[in-house]
Amino acid sequence: MLPIRISKDSREPIYHQIEKQLKALIAGGHLTAGTPLPSIRALSKDLEISVITIRRAYQDLEAQGFIQTAHGKGTFVAEILTTTKQEVMTSSVQEEFRRAIRNAMDYDYAVEEIKAVFEQTLKELEKGE
Repeated sequence: MLPIRISKDSREPIYHQIEKQLKALIAGGHLTAGTPLPSIRALSKDLEISVITIRRAYQDLEAQGFIQTAHGKGTFVAEILTTTKQEVMTSSVQEEFRRAIRNAMDYDYAVEEIKAVFEQTLKELEKGE
């Protein structure tokens, strides 16, 4: 079973949540080229969501070159260039930073205050807190 977590309360569409998490697993090296993925029906059952939703995520990932389907054999992780993996990881981290920074700005934090919160949080994470 894939370590995918779905938030039904999120404004982000479920198919996009799945797509984003699978990309992260592939780019991060947790799913290597040739690794078989669950069938659309199996993943649908595991996540308790519509087959159509899983199909959409798989179709988008296949169109982007992250997975490939061999009819009658299944769906597999595709070979991805190292540069593509790095771009995906960087883009994902930047997106999360943007979200956090916008949140801080909504609370009227100044740039220096945002930097201080970031540095404090990073220190806490490095200590394992």
